[in-house]
Amino acid sequence: MRFDYDVIVVGAGHAGCEAAAAAANLGSRTLLITMDMNKIAQMSCNPAVGGIAKGQIVREIDALGGYMGIVTDRTAIQFRMLNRSKGPAMWSPRAQSDRVRFMAAWHDVLDHIPNLYIWQDEVIQLLLDETDRRVTGVKTMLGIEFHAASVILTNGTFLNGLMHIGRVRFSGGRVAEPSSSGLTEQLVSLGMRAERMKTGTPVRIDGRSVDFGEMTEQPGEHDYRKFSYLDTVCRELKSLSCWTLYTNEACHNVLYEGLPDSPLYNGQIKSIGPRYCPSIETKIVTFADKTQHQLFLEPEGESTNEFYLNGFSSSLPFDIQLRALQQIPAFRHIQLYRPGYAIEYDFFDPTQLYHTLETKMIKNLFFAGQINGTTGYEEAAGQGIIAGINAHIKCNNGEPFILTRDEAYIGVLIDDLVTKGVDEPYRMFTSRAEYRILLRQDNADVRLTEKSYHLGLADKYRYQLLKEKKDAINSIVAFAENYSVKPFQIDDVLVSLGTAPLSHGCKLIEIIKRPQVRLSDLANVLPGLQDVLTHIPERRNEEIQEAAEILMKYDGYIKREQQMATKISRLEHIVIKGKFDYESIHSLSTEARQKLKRIDPETIAQASRIPGISPSDINILLVLLGR
Repeated sequence: MRFDYDVIVVGAGHAGCEAAAAAANLGSRTLLITMDMNKIAQMSCNPAVGGIAKGQIVREIDALGGYMGIVTDRTAIQFRMLNRSKGPAMWSPRAQSDRVRFMAAWHDVLDHIPNLYIWQDEVIQLLLDETDRRVTGVKTMLGIEFHAASVILTNGTFLNGLMHIGRVRFSGGRVAEPSSSGLTEQLVSLGMRAERMKTGTPVRIDGRSVDFGEMTEQPGEHDYRKFSYLDTVCRELKSLSCWTLYTNEACHNVLYEGLPDSPLYNGQIKSIGPRYCPSIETKIVTFADKTQHQLFLEPEGESTNEFYLNGFSSSLPFDIQLRALQQIPAFRHIQLYRPGYAIEYDFFDPTQLYHTLETKMIKNLFFAGQINGTTGYEEAAGQGIIAGINAHIKCNNGEPFILTRDEAYIGVLIDDLVTKGVDEPYRMFTSRAEYRILLRQDNADVRLTEKSYHLGLADKYRYQLLKEKKDAINSIVAFAENYSVKPFQIDDVLVSLGTAPLSHGCKLIEIIKRPQVRLSDLANVLPGLQDVLTHIPERRNEEIQEAAEILMKYDGYIKREQQMATKISRLEHIVIKGKFDYESIHSLSTEARQKLKRIDPETIAQASRIPGISPSDINILLVLLGR
């Protein structure tokens, strides 16, 4: 019996779910293969979505027609907008989710997508057409062969996963789940480069054993904000608080005792972990002068006693973890559900990929998520939706779908991976995006939904919401540009807001540009403005007002960054792939020749972003192109 599909997705984590949903919604007959159907979209680490730069990715996924934002909103038990004290380019939404409901909601989404089928099994081998090095399907542990035009690998931490708790080591992809073998070995035999990475997770705590009076409460926000741009999606669960506390010197002393048995320091773990999310033992060694480190106690769900201790990732022996925590006043009587652990796993050098996330060496084979050296649910999901889109396109011989660095954080993420590679688990930050004023969380739909709609992924209702939003913003901005304000109309309000009164009349937009002033502050004293605002759909009124304010307040910065992006984009159109024998260009540095040959960049702009490629190397290529 032969089983045929258009797209096969291996792994049902955050990358796999978005990839399978995108491919199926675009019309491909799609099979999602997972080792455990009860662990679909498992939140292996903390039960949270979003955060600095990551929240922007989630809103981009939603704008494209993905599901991470929708599922998060429906299962959120806390929502906050981070970095509100900074400019809007830095604002980043973050939510705590109910872990169990998050998985259930994702499973429900997948169950109701036409063309999408799920199979529980382990993939142990790729099926290949050796004549043109093209993937044709997969073989599973049960001996079943599934055939497809495109295959997407989203294996997470399961490829030869090895877990560590002190000197105890055992095979596993996650706690209580087996690792996966066979695929790495096959791909390496075909010439692909694989390496090892390490990540970790902290203890899980029984909330009944915690003294909350010894901690500082961190409640959520209760305004209109959420992840999805859809007005049919809302936050449904009650809001729960997180809690902050600190380690102390007594805690550190116990942790020091355990260092000889730490896999990170006794040579047991040789791979590199995430620099920006270090283990507690790494913190006390690296920052030996600090007497305390901040921790965050985060609820795992609305109706569970389980809590996640953010900031205390560890692979120290269990007894060390327990005794160290007992030195903290809030944890004197602590009870644990399980200890923290570290995990090593295989990943593949992402410079072996095109920007579509298709591998360069094997046609129609795509990688997404931690297999590419990233860390984080959001980074994985962002890659997943792009891989799913392009796997479908490849089945239908269409034009590749690629997001550029000035269009999306997802574009920055993928360009960084395929151009620069990774030497540690890659995590997205706002600082990685040179056009972050353009890539705000408030305008992801404006940037991406129309593209996705024309692609066939974003539906008509989502596109209609975008048009309504743009029309409403344009009407607010046009009114502000043309409406004249007199001092007597507005001075009392300006003084009450802590900003200077007018010395003469001016256009309303000049008032809105003041940082202290919001549109809602002026609506009651300017009847014309009130009329404009009342025409905005009620459920989206505040979001649209804020988006219009941002455009007016930061107009100069936005235009300047757009000009810079336009200038740089000219280099994106100078194609060099296939035009040079880099080894023969002796005027290039040896490092440049090696890296240009290995990565084989598509354009001059991509070549300029490769680490080790100097401006003089780029000039040499431009001169040779001119000849």
